[in-house]
Amino acid sequence: MTFDYIIIGAGSAGCVLANRLSAGADVRVLLLEAGGRDWRPEIKIPAAFSHLFKTAVDWNYETEPQPGCSDRRMYWPRGRVLGGSSSINAMIYMRGHRADYDGWAARGNPGWSYADLLPYFKRSEDNQRGACNEFHATGGPQHVIDLPDPNAMSAAFIGGFESIGVSLTTDFNGAEQDGVGINQATMRGARRWSAADAYLRPAMRRANLVIRTHAQSTRILFESGRARGVQFRARGKLETARAGREVILCGGAINSPQLLMLSGIGPAAELRGHGIDVVQDLPGVGGNLQDHLVCGVIVGVNHRDTLGSAESFGSVAKYFLRGKGPLASNVAEMCAFVRTRPDLGAADLQFHMAPGYFNNHGLGREKIHAASLGGTLLQPFSHGRVSLRSANPLDPPRIDPRYLTDKRDLVLLVEGLKIARQVFASSAWSGIRTAEMLPGPGITTDGDLAAFVRQSCETLYHPVGTCAMGPASDSAAVVDAELRVHGVEGLRVIDASVMPTVPRGNTNAPTMAIAEKAAAEFFGSPKALVTDRREV
Repeated sequence: MTFDYIIIGAGSAGCVLANRLSAGADVRVLLLEAGGRDWRPEIKIPAAFSHLFKTAVDWNYETEPQPGCSDRRMYWPRGRVLGGSSSINAMIYMRGHRADYDGWAARGNPGWSYADLLPYFKRSEDNQRGACNEFHATGGPQHVIDLPDPNAMSAAFIGGFESIGVSLTTDFNGAEQDGVGINQATMRGARRWSAADAYLRPAMRRANLVIRTHAQSTRILFESGRARGVQFRARGKLETARAGREVILCGGAINSPQLLMLSGIGPAAELRGHGIDVVQDLPGVGGNLQDHLVCGVIVGVNHRDTLGSAESFGSVAKYFLRGKGPLASNVAEMCAFVRTRPDLGAADLQFHMAPGYFNNHGLGREKIHAASLGGTLLQPFSHGRVSLRSANPLDPPRIDPRYLTDKRDLVLLVEGLKIARQVFASSAWSGIRTAEMLPGPGITTDGDLAAFVRQSCETLYHPVGTCAMGPASDSAAVVDAELRVHGVEGLRVIDASVMPTVPRGNTNAPTMAIAEKAAAEFFGSPKALVTDRREV
């Protein structure tokens, strides 16, 4: 079977591209997804996302032992389902800081400044607030709403941050990111609105778009230095599809570098060590791995309308009858962006606030009335690598983020714990807060807090950078400013792996904006690729 474009991965970027490229009726598109359809009911219920972890819709990755984190193997959930991680995330709509994208452009990537990307954030967006200013738009496929039923403790979170000099903001994605406020979310009503909902489902009826689920790509096929097709495993058999124009890799920060290396593109010595023929020696493939680490404080509360009661009969009835209550929560309901030094040009810590006990990825399902406040390291100094475990495409790759190898990261996370404690100690929490559960009252010195960080910090699910964009003169770059893989033809990578640095904030919205820009600018006439608004 032959197609114009083969897209590997139906995550946030793959869904955007499948929609936009197949909008031209004369273009045949194949979308390959290793996971299945997004039919599980927990996908639609916002507060249930942790119930999807370590299930069939999760790649269920873990890192190599991390010496900086008490030698732990750390769990990394990634979506293995239509919609990818947008089907299992916390639905926060966050774009990042303008300095992030201006920094990408300054690294030799023309066309990737904040001003260049803003139109594509807006093209994607259908904001409940309307086109209220120059930063927002309506009519796009991605619904963005104010949370339908914010928890009553939100006032205490706001008051606690205001007490330490952090101002209230109503829009983290507007003129200024700094401040504390309630997040907007990628939801429609009280239900998740994933990239599959926004982009893929409206396009499924198109005859020129073929979607294959449970189809894991095993190798990109090359002829004379050009990508000509994809080999994939489906229903226990190996199949091959050919691409007349391009192969587009949208596997994300883990799977994209893995597939490149399995296909012969990457560090030559590593590939030969696994018996893989080298198509193109690109040492940057798999390197530059960056992620957001989080570590927080949890206190008990005497408030009873928390996530601890989300699965009670009353909460379930309230959600299904009225679209309200704890099940309508995206868990990480509020954020604060804080600069720990006045000379910084942007925040270096992001705080996520949950009206419940959220620890160990929510896997414990503790029915405890609590409040959680986690400080997130926005611009990590520690960078890692994704590498092959073997030449078997069914083996998971080695993921080594090298967390906390740069001591500056540890210092900032300790500072985050101190700030969180200040917030909970404020008068805004009087009458609400009871005892501190984590780290616990016995953890007082900087050394104690640093040890707690090493033992307790976790990923915030934002890996990027492993196929970083940059000029050919940059030995760490994998793709150019048009996301074409250096040294070969007919192959692009379009997903979070191309980000040279991790944005200050959650990565779902930036990934969709990258794909929107690519679809509009790199594959032909933008007018031919804009989806009919009536379809979405």
